[in-house]
Amino acid sequence: MSDRTERLIHIFIESFLPLLKAGVAFTIPLTLISFVLGFALAFLTALARLSSLRILVETARFYVWVIRGTPLLVQLFIIFYGLPSIGVVIDAFPAAVIGFSISVGAYGSEIIRAAIVSIGKGQWEAAYSVGMTRSQALRRVILPQAARVSVPPLGNSFISLLKDTSLAAAITMPEMFQKAQQITAYYYEPMLLYCEAALIYLIFSTVLSALQRRLEKRFERYSAR
Repeated sequence: MSDRTERLIHIFIESFLPLLKAGVAFTIPLTLISFVLGFALAFLTALARLSSLRILVETARFYVWVIRGTPLLVQLFIIFYGLPSIGVVIDAFPAAVIGFSISVGAYGSEIIRAAIVSIGKGQWEAAYSVGMTRSQALRRVILPQAARVSVPPLGNSFISLLKDTSLAAAITMPEMFQKAQQITAYYYEPMLLYCEAALIYLIFSTVLSALQRRLEKRFERYSAR
């Protein structure tokens, strides 16, 4: 085995644990918190888009239009670097959570809205026929079926969010990708270390994909028969 190969193996082993720790300590919590908050925002935005109140519909539409039409990195820079110029200073982690949550909220709202709209009118009429109000029909009949429809695309959004958290390195967030950059600056082996970071992202994504498939099977019982 050549000295070069031995050196690369040594760097791989030495850097694996620090990268994994950064992923577990920052990347995973950032992904989970952002997705939970983003999902709540997406649900409210979807209901606003389906509301009969015009002001709610237009406000939700404007929010989705702005977020979907601007790069996520630019949104993070505005929150972290732009807001201090008007006196609003936010630390890196909460700034990243805000940025990612707002993004998930916009994209997720379209998924949830489309899932609710996809449920046939017959389901609404069947709920009304047994005396349910609109809110009861939505909660007991429509949402369980809409959840089954929306789980696959929302699961994909969750996995995409995991990968997008690497953008948080640009606002000094010490997550896994920034850790890879720091180690690369020390060892001068960018190909090895970035591939190693990619490998850990791949491991995380594979685990999440497996959980997504289990969740999809769980929601299959809500299929309209």
